[in-house]
Amino acid sequence: MPANKRPRRINYAVNKKWPKSWSKVAKAIAHYKKLQKRVEFEGKTKWLLNALNLVETKFRKYQINTNKI
Repeated sequence: MPANKRPRRINYAVNKKWPKSWSKVAKAIAHYKKLQKRVEFEGKTKWLLNALNLVETKFRKYQINTNKI
């Protein structure tokens, strides 16, 4: 990979909201709720904490407050 390209790792296209993904915000909220239920049932595993970190990154990009969910 050349040095002048930007890194495309975890959330490189999170802030793009184009017409083919109308429900991107709604799906992120639904995913967050599902992960919260799993945390209550399974406890705080490393996989769940990483998944929650990704969803919270999306919320920051979409400017969604997690306290209002």
